[in-house]
Amino acid sequence: MSNIGSYQKRLLNFNWSLAEKELEYHDGDIINIGWYCSDRICLQGKGDRIALHFENFAGKERKYTFNDIRLASNTVGTLLTNLGLQNRDRICLFMDRVPELYFSFLGILKIGAVAQPLFSAFGDESLYVRLEDAQTRAIITQSKYLPKIRRIRDKLPFLEYIIVLDHTKTKNLENKEYAFYLEEIPAVEKMEIFPTKSESPSVLHYTSGTTGQPKGVQHVHYSLISQYLTTKWVLDLQDDDIYWCTADPGWVTGTSYGIIGPWSLGITQCVLDAGFSAQAWYRFIEKYKISMWYSSPTAIRSLMKAGNELAMSYDLSSLRHLASIGEPLNPEAVIWSQRVFGKPFHDTYWQTETGSIMISNFPGMKIKPGSMGKPFPGITGVILDQERFEPIKEAGKIGLIAFRPGWPAMMRGYCNNQEIYKKKFVGRWYLTGDKGSIDNEGYFWFVGRDDDIINTGGHLVSPFEVESALLEYPAIGESAVVSKPDEVNMEVVKAFITLKPGFLFNSELELDIMNFIRKRLSSLAMPQEIEYMDKLPRTRSGKIMRRLLHAKEWGEDIGDISTLEND
Repeated sequence: MSNIGSYQKRLLNFNWSLAEKELEYHDGDIINIGWYCSDRICLQGKGDRIALHFENFAGKERKYTFNDIRLASNTVGTLLTNLGLQNRDRICLFMDRVPELYFSFLGILKIGAVAQPLFSAFGDESLYVRLEDAQTRAIITQSKYLPKIRRIRDKLPFLEYIIVLDHTKTKNLENKEYAFYLEEIPAVEKMEIFPTKSESPSVLHYTSGTTGQPKGVQHVHYSLISQYLTTKWVLDLQDDDIYWCTADPGWVTGTSYGIIGPWSLGITQCVLDAGFSAQAWYRFIEKYKISMWYSSPTAIRSLMKAGNELAMSYDLSSLRHLASIGEPLNPEAVIWSQRVFGKPFHDTYWQTETGSIMISNFPGMKIKPGSMGKPFPGITGVILDQERFEPIKEAGKIGLIAFRPGWPAMMRGYCNNQEIYKKKFVGRWYLTGDKGSIDNEGYFWFVGRDDDIINTGGHLVSPFEVESALLEYPAIGESAVVSKPDEVNMEVVKAFITLKPGFLFNSELELDIMNFIRKRLSSLAMPQEIEYMDKLPRTRSGKIMRRLLHAKEWGEDIGDISTLEND
């Protein structure tokens, strides 16, 4: 039976205390996400229920019950405590989507420390910047990522512990490195859960900035309240569901809805640690009889590209509810999924900073293909005038998407950057940095970013970070980075460069620059195209006019060029 009720009914007299009551939490109580996602589920008599079905790229399977998760997270938490790690220490998770990542995430939270998940494909520079900013004290990783960490650790005086949790044994350890093989360590039946309170820091996620380094978004244990209820109502997870969230825990979706949400509800979830393949994904759904599927528009468009016949060659009848996140879901994808799967993908909208779903196509609500839907109960969302920052009452008029602060999962700050944090709030509104409109039925429609951030495949890339890395390449004199249209990813990174004297631009140099960025930052930040220019367009004051380059790529009007520097 569905959890959702009608959207209108849920709006009436809504209060977050509803989630508090279901979680048996009272103001001032201890609230520890790690305990709620494992120990509490076992105390409810669900310890023998499968918590995790895991499969790697080679098809090797592992499965764990909620009691296994409880014991494994206790074991990791005890290991960390025995090494001297404690509450509020930042502990980075730099791993593939392996079970040890999920155990460790809960174990870190159980000891009151702060989990800092990072995407395992990050290169040296991206990793260094985020560890240095957070003054991370320990990193949990796999042996294959040790070379990356070793190349930067001398620049990280705060990094005291490098902990390897491989499924296979690790050899040739160096100073500060510790290896543990969990299957050979006695499981810890009981450990003291650190008494975190509602405002105790829990997870530190990094997101890209427009004109500076990535920002560490700080969340607290009370975020569980939002994540629990939005998972239950928007994703409509029910007791017998088999759930698959395709997001990597290096991104906020992979923690809020790939760990915390489903496990706080005691739901069985599946994890596939392999690259994208339409055949592999369909086989995975068929094999585990997945009923609720939360994915990204980029993945959905890739499935569309693979063709309807492929989808129909698998038994996907287990699918009951579909949702998407990460970027705007184009109308064609909604219509396609209705035709192929017999049900539409329900778009959702939220951010790293919001911590939980803010706007959604609530189950049972009429879907308007291309619309983000309506605000979750308890969320006040508006479109603000860009000059006066007052709510726009006119339907269809474009402005800034904003929310009234106060929901449980809202970020509590940016790590070491309260000045930028304060700029996210104007008057009584939190500014998302996105533009949109509201139609006459209250549905929100996404228009675009209000800054230069590039959303490629649902992942935000900072032009500043890519430009800075480009300038480290010996041949490059100047650089400017913008987005360009892409059929699958909506937009990708494009770089415009000038060269220093003595260098010649050709395909070989272009490929070498791309690989340089991929290794320094990540494959997501790597430019998909590099264009050489004799000089970049500038204002008379010397500022590069990126909007001209952006307009060129998107076929837009270049607007006023009166400030353009003349020859």
